Amino acid sequence: MDPRIKSGDDVERYGAEPLTDTEFATLIARLAPFVSHPKLGLAVSGGADSMAMAVLAADWAKSQGGAAIAFIVDHGLRPGSAQEAATAAAALRRLGIAATILTLTDLDAGSAMPARARMARFAAIEAACMDAGIIDLLLAHHAADQAETVIMRSLRGSGPAGLAGMAAVSETARLRILRPLLTVAAGRLRATLDARGVGWAEDPTNVDGRFTRARLRAARGDRQGDGPATRALTASAQADGLTRATAEAAAANWIAAHATIRPEGFALLPRCPWPIDALAALLRMISGAQHLPPTDALTPIVGDPAGAIGGGICIAGVRLLPAGRLGPGFLLCREAAAIAGPMAATSAANWDGRFRRPGTCPALPDETIAALGADAARLRDWSTLPSVVLESLPAYRSAECTLIAVPSLGWPTPEMVLPRRMLFHPARPAAGATFAPS
Repeated sequence: MDPRIKSGDDVERYGAEPLTDTEFATLIARLAPFVSHPKLGLAVSGGADSMAMAVLAADWAKSQGGAAIAFIVDHGLRPGSAQEAATAAAALRRLGIAATILTLTDLDAGSAMPARARMARFAAIEAACMDAGIIDLLLAHHAADQAETVIMRSLRGSGPAGLAGMAAVSETARLRILRPLLTVAAGRLRATLDARGVGWAEDPTNVDGRFTRARLRAARGDRQGDGPATRALTASAQADGLTRATAEAAAANWIAAHATIRPEGFALLPRCPWPIDALAALLRMISGAQHLPPTDALTPIVGDPAGAIGGGICIAGVRLLPAGRLGPGFLLCREAAAIAGPMAATSAANWDGRFRRPGTCPALPDETIAALGADAARLRDWSTLPSVVLESLPAYRSAECTLIAVPSLGWPTPEMVLPRRMLFHPARPAAGATFAPS
């Protein structure tokens, strides 16, 4: 056994009660709805938190007539990572839990490594979930993780939405991300494994002082994860989460009533004051960004859009300007300078965070997807859309950069467009997360 593996035989008792199957069932029920016979994806590192979640979630899924699959990512960032992944997979399989190892080959150490590693791990797991027909992915973040997230966001000057911490339920275009353990102390998860005689691995980065979260964990000195500061921070996150959910609903309702969102990837807004949360959500949607823009920069705009926008401004990767022939209000479209560069036309490609190819579309290895850009001049007679919108549309080009198709315009023919469909499918037009109260 790897020397970093702890087991029920040699780990100290954690002084906490194990989490029962009944308690876990109550926690996960708050994240409903689930399909009948649910099939869950489990993001497992091999550490105590994710191993405990895997054991509990697999038992729950089985009780519902469903199943669970653990996905373990071998990031390759340190020697022995492949063996660690294999050890975790073997431990899960001995418990009757299906486990799949996903190997990353293009992740290297360097600046912003934790953030890049998280993104790469998630992308690999998301793709594996899609292949397995899974729409619910469970993550093992617990109360101490939530407390540290709130502290980190506070240090960065986050507003109320950020101080709500991690959401118990959030959505991507392909998955529901579920965190059933956000109110559970870490000590209880270790006690759960201890009681069942299940081992786990200790990740050395958890105590590596180069990383902010590890430094916070050491400074807090709350090994069990149930101290008064942790409890206060998680309670605060819950309260802010409920506020965030209310604000999201109000923003979504305002957008539904007042905004026009077009499948070509732009929006139209009326000439009236705009709720700041609604504008932030729309900017996120039109830009394809993962997160909402800081509201500080939006305050001067929302009260007097006409005065603030004038002939046009750019903010958060979006251009705001008078709608012109599209109507009396304002046009929000992608800022040309912020658009992503060319990418391969793979199946299920996500270009610029805004347009996605359906997974049923074939990969086109000799073609790329990029902004229509200057080629828009060729198609002005094909569409009545403004040039700023045309230039931001996804276009297919050959290896020789010859323009092949612009799906949003149906150009040049349905036969050429059909295998090159692109759907405007960014993050949903709200803050992007809901919160399940305890």
